[in-house]
Amino acid sequence: MPLIGKRKVRFPNAQKPNRPTSLIPTSAMNPSDSNQPRPGIPALFTQPPPIRDPLITETIDLQNATLEKCLPFLKGIHSAQKDFNDHGVPALQRDLHIGYLYDALEDYPEGFVAMDASRPWIVYWALAGLAMMGEETTRFRERVITTLRPMQNPTGGFGGGHGQTSHLAGSYAAVLSLAMVGGEEAFGLVDRHAMWQWIGRLKQLDGGFRVCEGGEEDVRGAYCAMTLISLLDLPLTLAPGSQARGAGLESLTSGLPEYLSRCQTFEGGISGSPGSEAHGAYAFCALACLSILGSPEEIFNRHMDIPMLVSWLSARQSAPEGGLSGRTNKLVDGCYSHWVEGKPDSTEPPVNSLFSREGLTRYILGCCQGNDGGLRDKPGKIERGSKPSLPDRLECRKQQLFVLIFLEVFTMPRSGQCVFKG
Repeated sequence: MPLIGKRKVRFPNAQKPNRPTSLIPTSAMNPSDSNQPRPGIPALFTQPPPIRDPLITETIDLQNATLEKCLPFLKGIHSAQKDFNDHGVPALQRDLHIGYLYDALEDYPEGFVAMDASRPWIVYWALAGLAMMGEETTRFRERVITTLRPMQNPTGGFGGGHGQTSHLAGSYAAVLSLAMVGGEEAFGLVDRHAMWQWIGRLKQLDGGFRVCEGGEEDVRGAYCAMTLISLLDLPLTLAPGSQARGAGLESLTSGLPEYLSRCQTFEGGISGSPGSEAHGAYAFCALACLSILGSPEEIFNRHMDIPMLVSWLSARQSAPEGGLSGRTNKLVDGCYSHWVEGKPDSTEPPVNSLFSREGLTRYILGCCQGNDGGLRDKPGKIERGSKPSLPDRLECRKQQLFVLIFLEVFTMPRSGQCVFKG
């Protein structure tokens, strides 16, 4: 969402390091000369937390190792970093990311055959990333149509590849990809009637949806189904022959808000299905699904414990890393800048923000940018070679969503407040 006017976010007061007295510009300093952070970076982001768990477990070891890998990037002293602003924040390497995403739409080596069932997602994440970077995606129209046409099944929906079972997640990615390239031929490719009948067969008696016929039922399916229904303007009535209709349900939305409500856990977060563990991505799916069903300001309070949810969401940010985790006692991961921070604004408290957006910006731009383009979940995760790993391309789009929409301009006036200008 575009920001209107200025948005001020207050962060904890931190002692700023003194400006260097040397006449040598900061950009010319050799980061390897010292372990000291670059000027302009608050101490909150340059040192371990003051309170650390003394009990050593595998989880604590992993957290400590992640922290040690992140600190050189957060301090701005890692040898691969460059182009810092006055606040010690690295620049977004836009041109490198664009090249990285264009490469994602080219041929893959044989080792990627394991990702064959994710082909609609490869197309979708790359196109979405390019669109957010301001690139024209309609140039890929013919290629996208040619790629996705064999994946549509006559019984409705798209599979991950030719001859594969239709899946709500794959159908979601396929339809959104067609929407991004646009054009009458792209929209005409979707068999809307077969899609409507197929989604009706996935509807469950408890209000939720299976992700495929005979597959699991979770909030991913609910969100993907409602997105497809909304984008394709499908009828809400259940198709004749639907098992749910035979059991007495009348609509594709029958019982759905109540199903999502049962997915909220004792922690306050939202799980994939009732009784499971709360997870950031499932929280996004559930809230987005509710937003399609009704006005967020009304439907959230009717079906979710918002104070508990806000508490759980805000607890996902770690310091000093600044990144977000997807579950309790898990490591920071760049993708959750989308899944957790990307929740609707109506979950925000009336004053300030749920998160330190400065911290999240420093984590994404400082710790997650690859040398040759692309974004990783945390330092050390991009594989070496001429074609970086596919998950990094998915990370690229998800983290760009935060950087480009929420943080268009970042300034730090003398008042000590961070100001983000839309």
